Amino acid sequence: MLRQARVVLVGNATPLTDVATDATKVPLGENLGCPGGRNVGLKLLRESGDVDVVIELDDDGLLIADDVFGQIQQLFAADPKLGIIGFRVADESGHTERRWVPRLRADDPMRRGQVTAFLGGGHAFSVPMLEQIGDWAGEFFFGHEETDLAWRALDDGWKILYEPDLVLQHPKTSPARHAVYYRFTARNRVWLARRRLPLPVIPVYLGVWIVLTLSRLRSLSGLRAWCGGFVEGLRSPCGSRKAMKWRTVWRMTRLGRPPLV
Repeated sequence: MLRQARVVLVGNATPLTDVATDATKVPLGENLGCPGGRNVGLKLLRESGDVDVVIELDDDGLLIADDVFGQIQQLFAADPKLGIIGFRVADESGHTERRWVPRLRADDPMRRGQVTAFLGGGHAFSVPMLEQIGDWAGEFFFGHEETDLAWRALDDGWKILYEPDLVLQHPKTSPARHAVYYRFTARNRVWLARRRLPLPVIPVYLGVWIVLTLSRLRSLSGLRAWCGGFVEGLRSPCGSRKAMKWRTVWRMTRLGRPPLV
């Protein structure tokens, strides 16, 4: 039987006065970023004492099926080591972009299975998993916070499932529309490496991403912002370090995406 859902709406520096809803509204006076705002909602839900699964959605995302909650409940009930379920993101026409598929071989967005990453726009968490690994890395503010959480989950033995039958409808937009995108993407990737990777892997991981970024960037201003963020990531505090175990590196490699790209 599906338990009653509790809904929390968090407004990052948004008063939410024009939103008509029965959900619990939490208007924040300060923009805490994507992970910081989500942590506020997670804290409120856990304090209720009867939540064992959390579903998080972006404000521009829409669950288009009626039975999503029931499917998610069944998936978690069937596997106690399932920690994260990633949804398939599709635009208004039903198309799933390559960058929305959380695996390297992204030619088939309908291929279900265990993965090493998930999309922040729509996903479900096991609360026991969060109690074990901790919440979002709030200091990231925007960018790669999903990877940080996914790597922590995998390192503690949890599974991440990509379930394409759970669809989140999302507008077709570029993440580069955010002014801080290039800077935070570079800074947070360096932080991610410093926090989570074994020392011999760090230069390889960052080297790969330097090459990929230089081959993709077409904007001089974007390149300047990215380089500034990269230097910031090297020089600024990144939070506590807990490198993943080598067996986690091997597990990710067997799943098709070693922590190198």
